[in-house]
Amino acid sequence: MFRFEYPVPGAFALFLDEKPILRHSAEKPALFLGRGEEKISMFRGNFDIRDRLCARLPLRFLGAEGDCLRFAHPDVEGEYRLAFYEKDGLLHLDGVCADDRVNRLWLRLEAEAGEHVTGGGEQFSALDLRGRVYPIWTREQGVGRNKLTEVTRLADALDGSGGDYHTTFFPQPTYVSSRLYFAHLMNYEYAELDFREAAYHELTLWTSGLRLILGGGADYEELLEKLTALLGRQPELPAWAMKGLWLGVQGGTARAAGMAERCRRGGMDVSAVWIQDWEGKRVTSFGKRLQWDWRWNRELYPGLDGVIAADPGTAWMGYINPYLVEGGVLFREAQQSGYFVKRADGADYLFDFGEYDCGVVDLSSPAAFAWYKNVIKTNLIGLGFKGWMADFGEYLPADAVCAGGSGLALHNAWPMLWARCNREAVEEAGKLGECVFFMRAGAAGSQRCATLIWAGDQCVDWSADDGLPSVVTAALTLGMSGYGLHCCDAGGYTTLFHLHRDEELLLRWLEFACFTPVMRTHEGNRPDSNIQLYDTEEIITKAARLVSLHNHILPYLEACVSENAARGLPVMRPLFLAQPDAPEAWDRELYSYLLGPDVLVAPVVEPGAGTRTLWLPEGEWVHVWSGTRCPGGRHTVPAPMGEPPVFYRAASRWAALFAGLREL
Repeated sequence: MFRFEYPVPGAFALFLDEKPILRHSAEKPALFLGRGEEKISMFRGNFDIRDRLCARLPLRFLGAEGDCLRFAHPDVEGEYRLAFYEKDGLLHLDGVCADDRVNRLWLRLEAEAGEHVTGGGEQFSALDLRGRVYPIWTREQGVGRNKLTEVTRLADALDGSGGDYHTTFFPQPTYVSSRLYFAHLMNYEYAELDFREAAYHELTLWTSGLRLILGGGADYEELLEKLTALLGRQPELPAWAMKGLWLGVQGGTARAAGMAERCRRGGMDVSAVWIQDWEGKRVTSFGKRLQWDWRWNRELYPGLDGVIAADPGTAWMGYINPYLVEGGVLFREAQQSGYFVKRADGADYLFDFGEYDCGVVDLSSPAAFAWYKNVIKTNLIGLGFKGWMADFGEYLPADAVCAGGSGLALHNAWPMLWARCNREAVEEAGKLGECVFFMRAGAAGSQRCATLIWAGDQCVDWSADDGLPSVVTAALTLGMSGYGLHCCDAGGYTTLFHLHRDEELLLRWLEFACFTPVMRTHEGNRPDSNIQLYDTEEIITKAARLVSLHNHILPYLEACVSENAARGLPVMRPLFLAQPDAPEAWDRELYSYLLGPDVLVAPVVEPGAGTRTLWLPEGEWVHVWSGTRCPGGRHTVPAPMGEPPVFYRAASRWAALFAGLREL
């Protein structure tokens, strides 16, 4: 599979299944070392990252010595040694530098004209990453995420929170090439994936210790099986999690139970009630926030334990994050035990989360990790919650001092540690396969820890980079990065400036959500500015039908989730898995995806649309609502409210199930 060639002295080439992957020579070096001085500042999870480059040195190839490639440069002390070995069909490249002054590395991998690349973790603005550079640094995704939009401009002017095309909660130094190989950096240091050049892809690392893994396959499915075997796979979701709707509601026991009952009277299957303010609420200029002291607020939610115990058919769900608000009971306990990350002077590192200061629990400390895991087991699982939002994980400052190292070194790994803390709590409570926690932040390794990812805080709008369309792209890039279970806040979350959620956006978003693994809603940061699922009987009735569509295809969804657990094939898949060579399959602006192998979904992503133009891969497809048979290619179909464009393969063994959707 992999082989090295040494055509002339001072040069080598690496091939994968006869495809050139890496070439290095004196004229065209592929490996560089250097030095840089970074400056990183953070405000409320938004990072300003700058690097002053002091040196960038092309290395000279000295030759191979057994399973090791040797390099040198006059300004680098000693040799740079790149060891290589194969394991489980993957090629590992591990670089070591003897010069501790070196803290930057660049590696160029071969590229070809017409090549596509995808992955990069959860990317919201591009399916094909060619033409741009992607910093790998977990952070707030930003508001608007497009410097040309008014919303982003206003957010930047307010507090620097506008974001950009690359800002994401879940970046990952992984890409999958249409040349049928993947490259994955095992490093957690700051990195960049640069796909701007026609002849090569350049990987940047803020360290000298390269840990690169390459894998090839006959098709994308084989690539994903290998990638997820390396990173880990998600367990199957419990039946309750995929059935019905998770109703996001807050405001106390009576209100939450009342809204759930109101929806049920309207015919809606509400399988879960998600109450993010179970620990109390806090109002800021941003909107309704939470009291970050993760204990049951008995004043706001009186009798909650009894309500949960008396209603085993409903999964009650809560909320937690890895930060503790100054002055809270848990804050004082953590502070007294020395469980917070520190500043350089040894003081607890407190910072602003939006008009209140918090401490960061040091998840790299075994004692702090065990203590916080027990908070989850006692305060959430012990109360009877079957799931929760395990929010945040992106805010570790680069200049923090942690038990396990510096904030700079640990920042990108922090979401994975947070996922592991939740996963171990669930496992130790004996609830794996019963409890579901869902996260927005992630890192390589979250695949084997987190039970579900949601897309984070989209704007309540139709924007390509931070609204409804962006969630389709996010699910597909994350799936190609090894994480196959994805959901979102139906209707969006961020309500700022002139934005507000109307009925059309809510219902179109629900149409999309019903063809994903999990349907769930969120009231948003300013609930009173948004139309809510339960506001009118008409909305409840329309939403109830969409939930029934979701429930109707549950047998198929369960099979897709099982396949993700067994083989690592995501539930929501890019179209190029069906027809790899078609240019349309890589067209992000089609905003379409495969739901498992046999269903194609093209959600309506524009306001006022009555029709939808889409592309079908080769084969014979059946339009769900009309029963019309269609060949592969472009089609324009009606898209009235309640009938999003959905097709299924005519030859699918599930065809009878899909045909039954038109009767609902």
